[in-house]
Amino acid sequence: MHSIVVALLFVLSLLSTAIQAHPSTSTPDSTSNTLLSSCLLSKGIKNFSYQSNSPSSPFNQLLTFSIQNLRYSLPSTPKPAIIIFPLFKYQLQQAILCLRQRSLTIRVRSGGHSYEGLSYTTSYHTPFGLIDLSNMNQVQVDPASTTAWVESGATLGEIYYNVAVKSNNTLGFTAGSCATVGSGGHISGGGFGLLSRKYGLAADNILDLIFIDPNGRIFNRSMMDEDVFWALRGGGGGSWGVVYAWKLQLIPVPNQVTWFTVSHSGPIKPLANLVHKWQFVAPNLPNEFYLSTTISGSEDGNGSVSFTGLYLGSKGSAFSILSDRYPELMISESNLEEMSWIDSVVQAAGLNSVSDLRNRSTNSKNFFKAKSDYVQTPIPKEGLIGAMKILTKEPSAYIICDPYGGAMARIGGRDLPFPHRAGNLFSIQYLIDWTKSEEGMADRYIAWLRDFYAYMGSFVSNNPRAAYVNYLDLDLGTNNWTVGRSSTVDDVNHASLWGDAYFLWNYDRLVKAKTKIDPENVFNNEQSIPPLPK
Repeated sequence: MHSIVVALLFVLSLLSTAIQAHPSTSTPDSTSNTLLSSCLLSKGIKNFSYQSNSPSSPFNQLLTFSIQNLRYSLPSTPKPAIIIFPLFKYQLQQAILCLRQRSLTIRVRSGGHSYEGLSYTTSYHTPFGLIDLSNMNQVQVDPASTTAWVESGATLGEIYYNVAVKSNNTLGFTAGSCATVGSGGHISGGGFGLLSRKYGLAADNILDLIFIDPNGRIFNRSMMDEDVFWALRGGGGGSWGVVYAWKLQLIPVPNQVTWFTVSHSGPIKPLANLVHKWQFVAPNLPNEFYLSTTISGSEDGNGSVSFTGLYLGSKGSAFSILSDRYPELMISESNLEEMSWIDSVVQAAGLNSVSDLRNRSTNSKNFFKAKSDYVQTPIPKEGLIGAMKILTKEPSAYIICDPYGGAMARIGGRDLPFPHRAGNLFSIQYLIDWTKSEEGMADRYIAWLRDFYAYMGSFVSNNPRAAYVNYLDLDLGTNNWTVGRSSTVDDVNHASLWGDAYFLWNYDRLVKAKTKIDPENVFNNEQSIPPLPK
């Protein structure tokens, strides 16, 4: 039996015993639970579970199944009063209306990869309900029109698998490398990936969508305001309503692509020289070439730099390009491997086989904190040396640098909410992770990462210092919404702290779109877009 089927049967088997109220101090009272149950059941929705104080309850297993950052799985993290698993569009629509009827804040989870847990928790201390889309994961591929309709609960792995199989390995899609990421949240934030230098973001390749607004109304592109359609493709998740499904523009992929990973370790200075040259090479390679670098340090004072490459062509051509433009990499033809595009997806995701792409679960989870930056001017060698010396003080930390250029520079910065286009050489993702929850450990690791981020401030974009919304970072600022409170001018100005970082000049248009589609601010979170005051 396929692993994804096993995962969903696990969810449904728990739900079969979970439709009962487990009142606690942070959930609505039993009367509210009864009224909510009646609302859901009257609409044919039977897949839901109320909060329980028992760690072994079906509710807690259903909640933690998709939590990817263990920082938000601790007992102290606020939990939803109820988890609802709709099976199709009508149930999704009615779940929204039933939660609104009981005045519950709404969270929507497609894959559970929100870096700050915003899709399944809240810090507002107000009762909330979670709509989990994991059972809404259908992928319908039409090879003749090179398009696909994808439900928002489908993971990237499920999309890649179905597109490859149903097109006989002739089509692909441009999105991220982690197979268990939910498409709903990923596309909502833009969706950068290994094919983005050739084909742009996932959001750049959305032709249409089916959207459910806070009042339960259903729209496609032809029916909705153009500002709203624009906002849904890159304006971040959790602010607008719920996208039920996306229509994707699929892309042609060659029979064979070239994949490689090569690593260098040792003294910091020569490694810094290697990374310094990478800044000039990677953003200017042919559009078919993606070459990222990951940098870390070790306690012995040495560093490590690995390079991951994907080329949409033969290994002979890839070797010729690298030998000419980046001889310092000292790559040999034996480092390069030709394979199908779908096999390169498996490599990028760190999986063992194509069939693993259908598995929603991940073998390992940890606690982590992340931040991000954009680099517009090459970082001087001395700056890189300083950064790598800092990394040797904390082996649990590392940075990933993704090259831009190509299609990322050609697409206009106002075409979608995602503005980080021409002028950006590469993005930086800062990560630190740990495996145990010990008192004070999280605070120490997070403080360390913030200090490293502060050091990098003079080498990255500024006024504002930009960030990628899919690498959510609550350090940039937060809302503090309460149920029923209207937005104010101060709220709109305050939200620009992160709105400007994520969206730059597009923030004002996002506020305009929010005011059109959700003026009552039904869909909100700690970094959502606020509407203009009434």
